[in-house]
Amino acid sequence: MTHTHIPLAFLMLAATASAAQRPERGRDVGIPFEGTAGPLNAITDVGGVEVGHRTLLAGSGKLIVGKGPVRTGVTAIFPRGRDSDDPVFAGWFTMNGNGEMTGTTWVEESGFLSGPVMITNTHSVGVVRDAVIEWVVRRGRMLHDEWSLPVVAETWDGELNDINGFHVTKQDAWAAMDSAGGGRVAEGSVGGGTGMICNQFKGGIGTASRRLDPQDGGYTVGVLVQCNYGRRRYLRIAGVPVGQEISDLVPCRAPCAGGRSGRAVVPADVGSIIIVVATDAPLVPHQLKRVARRAGLGVGRLGGVASNSSGDIFIAFSTANARASRDSGLAQVSMVSNEQITPLFEATVQATEEAIVNAMLAAQTMTGADDLTVYGLPHDRLRAVLRKYNRLGP
Repeated sequence: MTHTHIPLAFLMLAATASAAQRPERGRDVGIPFEGTAGPLNAITDVGGVEVGHRTLLAGSGKLIVGKGPVRTGVTAIFPRGRDSDDPVFAGWFTMNGNGEMTGTTWVEESGFLSGPVMITNTHSVGVVRDAVIEWVVRRGRMLHDEWSLPVVAETWDGELNDINGFHVTKQDAWAAMDSAGGGRVAEGSVGGGTGMICNQFKGGIGTASRRLDPQDGGYTVGVLVQCNYGRRRYLRIAGVPVGQEISDLVPCRAPCAGGRSGRAVVPADVGSIIIVVATDAPLVPHQLKRVARRAGLGVGRLGGVASNSSGDIFIAFSTANARASRDSGLAQVSMVSNEQITPLFEATVQATEEAIVNAMLAAQTMTGADDLTVYGLPHDRLRAVLRKYNRLGP
């Protein structure tokens, strides 16, 4: 099986075009989300967090395994930035387990997350995992540890992408890591989210954040999702039955006639969601596991039910308590009291909900393997539905 090389110039052009468009996000559309967002409304509002993407787009028409079409990629999230080798306290949770997130047995056992959280497609988990280990070794990061157990998560993009062509390489994983930075995070059909489908609309990467009130500690919670789940008729946004109101535009193969005819080909309940929660609040592992669980409530607000074939896997980490894992004596750590943790739960639910909507709004209509077309959530029609139910904000 041959591997099709995708010109770097093409990838850079696609990334530049995506950044230049700066698609409307949920608040731009007028969705009345609850809570106070951080300045970027992104996971990078948590100080030190950096995100990088590698997006692979090539080919069209009939699927030829090993050649394309290619609609996939890799996303990297570094808790303390790519130049740090200081692990963070972490916890993880799976709401439905038809999916993969490597390294989580050691996260559970040790309470620490070392290195980045990587997200890609289902059949590229292995190559990305190995690439992270090599990246760490090449950067001289194995001075403190004798082994590396990277956290790599996945969702399945085999409807739009030649997933069995194994187009993601270790160089692509390296590029995602090397490009990681703070600031604005590209959303929609980028990185690991390139070929994803959410609520039978185009899905992908989305992010959001919440800043707690000073009396609640003033902490920041940031969320990044790779959404690839959901049945259309379940979709609710701001409590409005959007999936029932916009019941056309279903994924279909040519001739689609705008999604109103042709043959619907994407099973309604197949898919997954990966959620990464970051905070600067001083939380210890058992508390972070509690935070990770609450991400599922954000999915539920939008109508997600964690179907049998879905891989709904969440990980949460705290950037506080620096060097806690490197102290060989009696480590001194701080933690928020359990009596004060509820506002962080609320922030997680709210930011997860908004991040998923941002992913769908940023992801534009895409045609991929075997001429499958998956439609982007139409902003104008969403506004009209919200207005109909008197839920359109300013």
